Amino acid sequence: MNERIKPIVMPKWGLSMAEGKVTGWLKSAGAKIAVGDEIVEVETDKIAGVVEAGDTGTLRRVLGAPDTVYPVKALIGVIAADDVPDEEIDAYVAEYAAHAAEAGDEEEAGPRYEFVDTPAGRLRYARRSQTGGGDGARAIILVHGFGGDLDNWLFNIDTLAEAGTVYALDLPGHGQSDKAVKDASLKGLSEALIGFMDALDITSAHLVGHSMGGAVVAQTALDQPGRVSSITLISSAGLGEEINRDYTDGFVAAASRRDLKPVLEHLFHDPATVTRQLVDDLLKYKRLDGVDAALKALSSALFPGGRQSAVLAEALKAAPTPVLVIWGESDQVIPAAHAAALGDRARVDVIGEAGHMVQMEKAGRVNELVLNHITA
Repeated sequence: MNERIKPIVMPKWGLSMAEGKVTGWLKSAGAKIAVGDEIVEVETDKIAGVVEAGDTGTLRRVLGAPDTVYPVKALIGVIAADDVPDEEIDAYVAEYAAHAAEAGDEEEAGPRYEFVDTPAGRLRYARRSQTGGGDGARAIILVHGFGGDLDNWLFNIDTLAEAGTVYALDLPGHGQSDKAVKDASLKGLSEALIGFMDALDITSAHLVGHSMGGAVVAQTALDQPGRVSSITLISSAGLGEEINRDYTDGFVAAASRRDLKPVLEHLFHDPATVTRQLVDDLLKYKRLDGVDAALKALSSALFPGGRQSAVLAEALKAAPTPVLVIWGESDQVIPAAHAAALGDRARVDVIGEAGHMVQMEKAGRVNELVLNHITA
């Protein structure tokens, strides 16, 4: 294939994604493109997202039609320099299908969801590595928030695998892990994380936590500093007392699509990001045996009276572990002001036009920050 021509393809966000719908182009044919530019909006059966440019050049072809569904890896656009002849681009587009088919065969042999038995129960996880993941590989563990699961890292896991072997797990009570939560305290969840690391023979890791998961990785860094190379706290609990009680109580109580959709809209800067399928998937999760008890136990232990029970900021200031803090400026669940709780002790980046799920809404920037942090 012509190396001067760069494809824009239907992304694969998560292990289960097979296709996506182009909902609109944010750049027109002929537009100049820089790395990180938002090019096209895509909707999956899970969530709506934006494809960002990985190359510079000119958008020479717009192939993906709005409101049209394409399989993962399908060519939907082409970036190239202005001096690349049109006939070379036409030839590239014609040849791409065969190369995409070969890549699809390789994809089928790729990693799938896995399960591991731990003292906290059977936990589901996904593993990604672009380097083979040998014994000396850097380990990166992604820990989701309250009511979430490993799919909260759809837009991050593949990119972060550039730096090592990435693990994203479902905490006890979440996703497809066991629904019983043996210890709903922050220390209990931290011990569950250490048990996961022990079960997979992970001696130490860079821990990345979102929301409740941020407090979990912070607690782990305080309790087991020798097991933690660095922590990244994304819209993290544990840095202040305030939390949006309408969200936490609303998520626990919601029993219908009508109840749940406005609660989930608190998570995003753009409420349209919440798809019908996302709402339906979370309702199915909430109706599983044991989930209601797990969520109530966690909410009671971690957010009693609509406040956070554990504030770890002062302890973290005295800890040796490197800390990166990332927040969405328009977070409606935990105030963005908490990003400053560690003062000069942490590197801090508050990202505009992003809410609580900043790792989804501004994945390119978040991935860049995390990669710089863990490879420093």
